[in-house]
Amino acid sequence: MAPRDPLPITPFTRPAQGEAVVPGSKSITNRALLLGALCDGTATLAGALFSDDTGIMIEALRRLGFQIGDDPLNGTLSILGQGGRVPAERAELDVGLAGTAARFLAALCAAAPRGTYRIKGTPQMHQRPMKGLLESLRTLGADIACLENEGYLPIEIRSHGLRGGAVTIDASESSQMLSALLMAAALARRDASISLSKPVREPFVAMTARLIQAFGGSATGDPDHPGRYVVRAGPYRSPGVFQVEPDATAASYFLALPLVVGGRVRVPGLRIDGEAIQGDTAFAGVLRKIGAAIDGGPSGAESSCARSAPGEAPAESFREFSDTFLTLAAIAPLLRGTTRISGIAHTRRQETDRVAGMARELRRLGQEVEEGEDSIAITPRPLKAGQEVETYGDHRFAMSFAVLGCGDPFGDGRPWLSIRNPGCCAKTFPGFFDVLESLRQASLKG
Repeated sequence: MAPRDPLPITPFTRPAQGEAVVPGSKSITNRALLLGALCDGTATLAGALFSDDTGIMIEALRRLGFQIGDDPLNGTLSILGQGGRVPAERAELDVGLAGTAARFLAALCAAAPRGTYRIKGTPQMHQRPMKGLLESLRTLGADIACLENEGYLPIEIRSHGLRGGAVTIDASESSQMLSALLMAAALARRDASISLSKPVREPFVAMTARLIQAFGGSATGDPDHPGRYVVRAGPYRSPGVFQVEPDATAASYFLALPLVVGGRVRVPGLRIDGEAIQGDTAFAGVLRKIGAAIDGGPSGAESSCARSAPGEAPAESFREFSDTFLTLAAIAPLLRGTTRISGIAHTRRQETDRVAGMARELRRLGQEVEEGEDSIAITPRPLKAGQEVETYGDHRFAMSFAVLGCGDPFGDGRPWLSIRNPGCCAKTFPGFFDVLESLRQASLKG
């Protein structure tokens, strides 16, 4: 059932107690789907994410002729790979607003031995950067036409494989472009040497390299040339069953919750140690700085905080884990002093302009906000009640401000903040508000 719109957030009146089961990582699920399609044989993804974004990826792969079995109840996906062949030689793909799907599928189609493929998305997706990826694929021999504006969707690809060899890519606007190229380059006729023209955010690239290795491929950094990667040409191998980690960005909201309402919340299965392959687990370190006690191990992570102890506002660069900056920004009104967040210029070209949107909504709530091209500074002021937070169709706005709304700043237990278009959470976390409410109910029994 779709949540009420706008959705009033009922505050916690007692400290949080309980578990928040978050879905599988979107980033891992979509990478594993692509790599599974490139394998020779069947790969099964356990703990996979079922959401709008992964649904778009699954539907596109099916349109390309791949057989995918799905079992949402048990959280598994199975995909029959074709050893580098794309079964359908003609397809039209709609990626909606899914940036990972757009970039990964463009690389896959360009690497196909033959075929004609068109890829389009929403008007907003048509404004998200693709140029660096498209130019690098062309260098490797791809025939790609931009049908409206150069460097953006919609595009038409007339594929005849990639030749491999040396290529340079500008993936500074989105590391997904480099990840897409790294995964698809294995299909080239010879090894590829991929050099960066500008630095990228490393954590998601490191994730991609680890997944490529798990699926039997090789994409390694060149020790003699920083910023260069060597991709070995050749087929991927199915790992059999591949376990998808819980989504670290989705977990960030629940790990932050004790800072707002007190108590403790456990996220089963989330690794925040050296075994984790998601860069957004670095957000746990930010939470520690502002007063949360974060513990973790193989079975999961737990956050706890004394309700009466809001922390000192931090100054942090979120360049390497920027999806979580909204979580900190949304709870900044509760911290002592000015919260300064930098390294976020690239988030202006994601689902929405996240910097401008966050500044606008915090001001709506009465906060003092200074916005820079690459930064935002938030100085707490008395919160305004009765406000409806606009989400701009961006799931991360909805989830971040919902955590703030769980606080009870007026001490009466009544909703003081509402979320517009809460259904946008279906992009990555369809059950978010159900999990949040289950924690509130558990707190009343604790």
